Amino acid sequence: MNQMYQARRPAQSEFAPVRNLKYHVLRWGAAGSDLPPLVLMHGWMDVAASYQFVVDAFSPAFYAGRTILAADWRGFGLTECPGHDNYWFPDYLADLDFLLDHYVGNRPIDLVGHSMGGNVVMLYAGVRPQRIRRLVNLEGFGMPATRSDKAPKRYAQWMDELKSLHRGELALKSYADADGVARRLMKTNPRLPEDKARWLARQWARPNAQGQWEILGDAAHKIVNAQLYRVDEVLAAFAAITAPVLSVEASENQMEQWWQGKYTLAEFHERLRRVPQLQQATIQDAGHMLHHDQPEQLAALIENFLA
Repeated sequence: MNQMYQARRPAQSEFAPVRNLKYHVLRWGAAGSDLPPLVLMHGWMDVAASYQFVVDAFSPAFYAGRTILAADWRGFGLTECPGHDNYWFPDYLADLDFLLDHYVGNRPIDLVGHSMGGNVVMLYAGVRPQRIRRLVNLEGFGMPATRSDKAPKRYAQWMDELKSLHRGELALKSYADADGVARRLMKTNPRLPEDKARWLARQWARPNAQGQWEILGDAAHKIVNAQLYRVDEVLAAFAAITAPVLSVEASENQMEQWWQGKYTLAEFHERLRRVPQLQQATIQDAGHMLHHDQPEQLAALIENFLA
């Protein structure tokens, strides 16, 4: 494979204590800035370093004097796994709350979340509205609506998947080298350039003792949530958001492919009507990983919205 992407604004890597875990955090820019801190939260089976291309694309005027933080969620990247065999969505909210306590105290922040991270930050902004100045949701669509009569089967599915995990059936695939990881990233996202794939592969995976490259994600993340997704609770959180919200989608609607009619973009837009101050935008020539596909477009959108 060819050349590797070179980060124009390398991050400082550090660890912060969050609820008995060592949380891995990337920090860019100036400490102690008067500008609102910008906090970037990644999606499922991703890492904080995914935002490097967007940070590199920010204008010098926007970047100057600003503190930018991105964290690996629990069980992803270099953040510790909690030591149990499944993950509960409320833990992401609490982790973010503790993380903000550690880094910014009571200062309102500008918050960005992608995919799963977008779902977390939308809920968080309704739960802790006083902490958010502006909010950007990148393709955090939420989940299909559920009915309570599905609960017995959901609990059974959850227990069955736990057993699969303990039998080793959910283990993530390993790769012979970093370039194998890069090829996997490009197969998943054909828009990802090779130089960026090679750079990302080294953030997304690490060699194990046998020299095989392993994805930095806990296999337990693959287990279904035991509790049903409750749209009424989500809508209540949306209605409680006081910050202006920018909801960003990619021009390629991959959501319909994922859910096969169980949940549509129109349903998501209907939910967004509960958000008191909403703007919407579309990134052209991009798929779900829009921060990889069009970092310059996204950086400009974020800059204009946060101005």
